[in-house]
Amino acid sequence: MTVRPSNRGDGPTVELWAAWQPGTLRDVSPTPRPLAAYWPIFGLQLATPRLVLTPLQDVDLPEACELILAGIHDRAVMPFAVPWTDGAPADVVANALKFYWSSRASSTPDNWSVQFTVRRQGVLVGMQDLRGKDFAVTRTVGTGSWLGRSHQGQGIGTEMRSAVLQFAFDHLRADRADSEAFTDNRQSLAVSRKLGYRPDGTAVLRRRPGERAVEQRLTVDRSTFVRPDWMVQFRGLPACLPYFGL
Repeated sequence: MTVRPSNRGDGPTVELWAAWQPGTLRDVSPTPRPLAAYWPIFGLQLATPRLVLTPLQDVDLPEACELILAGIHDRAVMPFAVPWTDGAPADVVANALKFYWSSRASSTPDNWSVQFTVRRQGVLVGMQDLRGKDFAVTRTVGTGSWLGRSHQGQGIGTEMRSAVLQFAFDHLRADRADSEAFTDNRQSLAVSRKLGYRPDGTAVLRRRPGERAVEQRLTVDRSTFVRPDWMVQFRGLPACLPYFGL
């Protein structure tokens, strides 16, 4: 304890000073609790025979950026309604980071989304999102995803979408799941067919400046969902239910 004279002239001022050495930082905090203790969605985990899906955290972002920069699709085509993979590498990464941060920050029980990292043997292979608006009333979810090019053509896209559909239908009690893909996105449409989606109308969009494209909308419900011969495993759901408006 150090006693210093008061500048006010009304007696000494007592200040407590922790012992320290110049050039060092002293840990004055207790061992931190896991972030999931404060943001329960971070404790959610889904598992399939080959994959583990967990909500994206900042610690995952460097690996996600490297996977994005390594390539998701041929640059001559654009599978996304928002062409976020176009542009200089620095811009692509910056836009991806802004999207993931804003998606997390803006999620509410009435309009939520979860950006799942998808890992195979510990290696990040892609992202799978699950989202719902007014879900407690509509019981409808939407999905979207991407895979690094080196991980495509191995059935991973089907497996990771099946994981979130099982989770939504069986554990969140969803009745319906919607998706969409451009009519020239054969890979995404093939995944949808395998899982039992049916056509649900089309829309004409501007895909890139001056480029017109037709978007196929698709839907599947609990009764038409084509289930795999495995069941998704999960942990951490009870603490997350308020996140989903349940």
